[in-house]
Order: sequence, then C-alpha cells, then structure tokens
Amino acid sequence: MGSILGMPDVVMPRLSDSMEEGTILKWLKAEGDEVARGDELVEIETDKATMTYEADAPGTLAIVAQEGETLPIGQVIARIGAGGEASAGDGAQAEATQQAEASGNGAPSESAPAATAAATAEPPAAAPEPEREPAAATPAPSSEGNGGRAKASPVARRIAREQGVDLSRLQGSGPGGRIVKADVEAAASGTTPAPQPAPAQAAPAQAPAAQPQAVPAAAAAAPASVSEPGTAKGDVQVQELTRTQQVIARRMAESKATVPEFTIATDVDMEGAVALRKQLKDAGETLHGTVPSYNDMVVKASALALREFPRANGSYKDGQFELYSRVNIGVAVAAQDALVVPTVYDADKKSLGEIARDTRALAERVRANAVTPPELSGGTFTVSNLGMFGVTEFSAVINPPQAAILAVGKMEPRAVVRDGEITARNTMTITLVCDHRILYGADAAEFLARVRALLEQPIALAL
Repeated sequence: MGSILGMPDVVMPRLSDSMEEGTILKWLKAEGDEVARGDELVEIETDKATMTYEADAPGTLAIVAQEGETLPIGQVIARIGAGGEASAGDGAQAEATQQAEASGNGAPSESAPAATAAATAEPPAAAPEPEREPAAATPAPSSEGNGGRAKASPVARRIAREQGVDLSRLQGSGPGGRIVKADVEAAASGTTPAPQPAPAQAAPAQAPAAQPQAVPAAAAAAPASVSEPGTAKGDVQVQELTRTQQVIARRMAESKATVPEFTIATDVDMEGAVALRKQLKDAGETLHGTVPSYNDMVVKASALALREFPRANGSYKDGQFELYSRVNIGVAVAAQDALVVPTVYDADKKSLGEIARDTRALAERVRANAVTPPELSGGTFTVSNLGMFGVTEFSAVINPPQAAILAVGKMEPRAVVRDGEITARNTMTITLVCDHRILYGADAAEFLARVRALLEQPIALAL
C-alpha cells in the first residue's frame, strides 16, 4: 500500500496472472470502521473468480471506490488512517482532489466527487466548498472529466439506464453540479428536483451500483421515456456482462482471430471403460466412495498421452515453443451464465480416484462461486465435455495459449462391424482442436490415437 498525506492507500490488487482490472462487489466494512490487519475488507470480482481482500494495516477505513465500480490494477479503492485520520473531512477532500488532478486533464475524476462526499458525510451541516469542484455543471459530457462522461453518482447512473434518461441533458443539483438520484427521478417524472445537501451524496456508498454504460441513442431523443420504442425484433433488453463473461468474450475472440486451428476426430470403443467403471462401482473400493466418471477417464488418458507428446502440452509464444514439465488438465465446468475451467494439477501422476475427487471438489466450488484464482490458472491442456447434454460431437475453442483442447461427446450404443458381423458397442466421439503453429497434423493424429488406445484398453488408467 502507498500513502498520501499519511494515510496508507488500499489499491486494487492483482489477484490472478491475467487480471487487469477488478470490480468492487461489496464492502465488508463500512466508512469510518476501525479495521485490524487481516480483517476482510471487500469482495472483488476478477476475471476468474470473486475474491475477498484483507486489510494490510490497522486503522480507520475511508472508502474511495464505491460498490459496482470497475478499476484497473493499482487504482486506489480506499485509505486506512490512524486515529481518525480517515474521517477528517478537509484532509480526505484534499486527497480526493489530488487523485482527480493526477488523472492528467486537471478535471475531477468520477471517483473524486464520491470520495469527497463520503468524507463530508460525518460532520453535520457541512457545506460543500466551491473550490473543491467546478462551481457549475455544464450539461455537455465533453466538459466533464473521466473520459467525457457526465458527473453522476452510481445510483443515478443505474436509475438513468432503467428509466431511459440522458444524463448529458441534466443539470446536477449535487456538489459541483454532480447529478444525483433525485435529479434523474425528477427528469423521468417531468418535475424539478429540490436542492440536495452535500451529505446526501454518501448514499451511493450504501447501495450496490451497476457498471456505467452508455445511454442508448433513443433515450437521448426522449430523456423522459421509460423504455426504448419497439423494433422489428420486439422490445430490447440490454444486459451488462459480468467480469467473467467479459473475459470469456475477449479470450474466445482472441483465440478465433489469432490461432490457426484445425480439427480432427475419432470414435472410441468404450466397452472396456464401461466394464472397468462397473467393477470399480461394484467393488466400492478404496476410492473413498468416489467412483470415477467417464470424463475422469478421459482426463487421465489425456494426461498420460501428453507425457508422450510434449508439444501437445506446450504453447506457441512469440515465435517460440514453450514446453511444460507439469501436466495440468483444465476441466471445463458450466457455471451460472459462464464457463469456468478449474485445473487438475499433475494429472499424469495422480490415480484415477484422485482425479475423480479433485474434479468433483472443483466443480462444487465453481458452482458455489468459491473457486480461487490459483485453482483456475496453470492449465496446459483442456478437456471439455458436452456429452451429458446429448451432444454427440462438437468442436471446442482453444483456450490460449494452450496448444489444443479435447472435446468429448456423448457415449451411446452404435452399430459397428466386429468379426464380419454388425453389433452394438458403446462408442464415444472425441474431437481434438489444435493450434497448427505448434501441433502439426501427423503429431495431432498420433496423440489422439494414443488417447483412444488408453480408453479402449483402460487397465493402464487404473494403475
């Protein structure tokens, strides 16, 4: 943590290797609370999971970033002062002004007015000082700071989106012309808002707010309209992406745009795997009650094959091959409105029972939103299975910078020819999608054939 005017800064932490920014989901301590080192301060949504961040120093908490705000790594989200420093109004206002001026254009940033309002909320009847913010608000967004957006509280922005109000056409009644909740509600109802005292601006700190979003063009033409006019597609409902969904969208688009992929597939006779699983299930065995699934067998077979084909367990980066000594298999898990890929580390060295227990525990933590960033990183290969949804085969998207991903379809009885006769055999299609920069056709075919052989003669999986 840094320090401004003797108050240590709490900055947006880097909670994963790929994290670039985070969203404040919920403050676990209130403005002015005394905190001790190690106390849980705030819940932060990263690109991979929701994490709780702890205080690094004791003192009095002064909140700078409000719930719902998304900030880059290193941006100040709060300050911790000793013995009431955090509640000293003038000092907090001066710090907020310094933070705003440091943004480069000399205008207050979006977070600066929020910090100023929070700091002045404690002393009763404290009047706003005009030199802290511009004396009058200009309706044009270009005259405001923070990238040309109108100054408004998070709650005001959320209500404006819901009511279809164009913030750029409003005159704010808050300190320095800041648009507050009452301004938006008045615009929506066609009335004039009453002047708002400065302390009322602390209210946004108590309520979660959605991330800022541009107002639709239709709303700009009719600020008081409640919803957009119907289109040929009917009413339009716009949903903001969560941090996880944003990362999925960005990484999948990056993969399809930059990776020269090719796809190969093969059918696997699963009769041997079915017999093995039945034996393990009947025996009840030494697997502590966890019977491996067919997907666990695919993970184990892939891990053993990856040891024999190092480039399938590597990456292409900056004109070079990176080959990894550990075989870490990512297992795609469907979460709520997202796809999360936790990692089974050293899968080639683990028994089938250990892999089964690991995958169950990881899937449960993903669905409970309790998975941690370390459990979502370090993967060298990915297995994705849609067979439980009745999908017979599909082509998955490579998770960069990995060299390949294995897509697993539904196992089902199929008619095959054995010894000149047609018979029904439990069969499953597996599809390998490869990065052609590191994994060539013949190598990929040999790797996939090895996975198939291990599944068709699964005794090696149980050793």
